Amino acid sequence: MAPSPASSPAPQGRQQLWQQLGWQPSAEQEALLEALQGELRSSNSRLNLTRLVEGDDYWIAQVFDSLWPLVPLLQAPAPDGAPLQLIDVGTGGGFPGLAVAIALPTARLTLVDSVGRKLEAVRSMAAALGLEQRLSLRCERIERTGHHPECRGRFHWALARAVASAPVVAEYLVPLLAPQGRALLYRGQWSAADQTALEAALSPLRAELESCRSRELPGGRGLRHALVLRPDGPCPRAYPRAVGLPAKQPLGSTPATSTAPTPPSGAARPGRRGAP
Repeated sequence: MAPSPASSPAPQGRQQLWQQLGWQPSAEQEALLEALQGELRSSNSRLNLTRLVEGDDYWIAQVFDSLWPLVPLLQAPAPDGAPLQLIDVGTGGGFPGLAVAIALPTARLTLVDSVGRKLEAVRSMAAALGLEQRLSLRCERIERTGHHPECRGRFHWALARAVASAPVVAEYLVPLLAPQGRALLYRGQWSAADQTALEAALSPLRAELESCRSRELPGGRGLRHALVLRPDGPCPRAYPRAVGLPAKQPLGSTPATSTAPTPPSGAARPGRRGAP
């Protein structure tokens, strides 16, 4: 009998995929990633969370794309003492958050989305995989999360994938960072103009662009960029601004020229999720 799509490896082979990634999951972690595919398929049949469920769509455009910017963190020894705290802003169908939770088995993650039905699906998937004890789910707009005492200035890593333009995402993420924390923005195409706009937004947030890495996804899945931001000091209490304002008037732009954010070009997803 032929293997089901849920268990079929990508055409080039699962092991080759891990070699290209530069990180090897344990047998238990790989089994959990495979189980996550099945849970995602089940939830997706009811809620239409994503079209990226089968074969390469899942293993490359979901798992690989979620993990490649974090490989140095995945390769590092588990920290002594308190576990790493990460937050996934605009988690949607659970990526990158659920994949990162599997890849970092000692970390604790907070997943934020303003769409309750999506977050309930993520909660169900996490419970089925035995991850619920390490996850905290928040159904709210990220502008509110950024001012909540449980979240502001707390996280070692703040992540956002396919959420909004880079200046908008920076305003969402930077207020969440601990003093030595980092924000990770997943992007598709990236240009000098994009970088100029981001750097203008980072100045009032008291943050800077630490690095910008790029790579081609396997299987011709397109070019990706990973932007890492670091704080230069405490983020001013004014940020993030009121709900909806970061997207309407991105930092670094003027009200006369601000436009609604566009999705990152080259993203292998069916359009922007909307504000988290």
